Amino acid sequence: MGDEKRELPPIPDRLPVTVVDAHTHLDACGAETAADVAAMVDRAERAGVARVVTVADDLAAARWAAEASTWDSRVFAAVAIHPTRTKEFGDAEQSEVERLARGERVVAVGETGLDYYWDYSPHDAQQAAFRWHIDLAKRLGKALMIHDRDAHEDVLRILEEEGAPETVVFHCFSGDEHIARRCIDKGYILSFAGTVTFKNARGLHEAARIVPRGQFLAETDAPFLTPHPYRGRPNEPYCTAYTVRYLAQLRGEAVHEVAEAVRTTAERAYQLPA
Repeated sequence: MGDEKRELPPIPDRLPVTVVDAHTHLDACGAETAADVAAMVDRAERAGVARVVTVADDLAAARWAAEASTWDSRVFAAVAIHPTRTKEFGDAEQSEVERLARGERVVAVGETGLDYYWDYSPHDAQQAAFRWHIDLAKRLGKALMIHDRDAHEDVLRILEEEGAPETVVFHCFSGDEHIARRCIDKGYILSFAGTVTFKNARGLHEAARIVPRGQFLAETDAPFLTPHPYRGRPNEPYCTAYTVRYLAQLRGEAVHEVAEAVRTTAERAYQLPA
């Protein structure tokens, strides 16, 4: 059992329509070189996950993600400073994030937002950084990719106070049906990770059932949050296919319909070529 827990899940059958992994961390999955990235995305493509957005949470990861997006036409990037790392977020950090975010293959400002679960950064520092990232996304005309952990009310309040960008993506959406309805009413996009496949995630199940097509995505957040029945094992972008199939089951829709919705929403949100 110990060896099995360290093994990647099997690559599932190819989806009938290709999709985008809307949020992953290729570097944290172990990719370092262009060859590593290509091999990882090759595995994803075998499962019908044809493109990925690799996401940064600090400056080093942001530099790597922006560079990695130029190595492979199937890879795009998002850059920001994760809320748990905003204790020190001054002019130098802001200047570097903005420089990277202007990259042609950087399709979102993220992940940014609020995290009240961990105690790594004061709430006021997180909120100030979140407001700055909101402004950056609006100035650049790019999607805002939100990390929201135990902070729903403050995230929604700050988006209202600052004026949300045209495209807002709640990465690894963690709210219930009530929070989902409030996000849906605002036109925000809910991105579902492997957590939606967990048997005890009843609030997420209800959220996934009510969100309209055009307002949901699928993601891995790899190497974390591996879908059921492989929870606890390493995760990679190809596992998006497991989540897409589970979303179809939850919604009572055909897999190809859900996959098509995931793909077209990702193309619109991240301004990807069709």
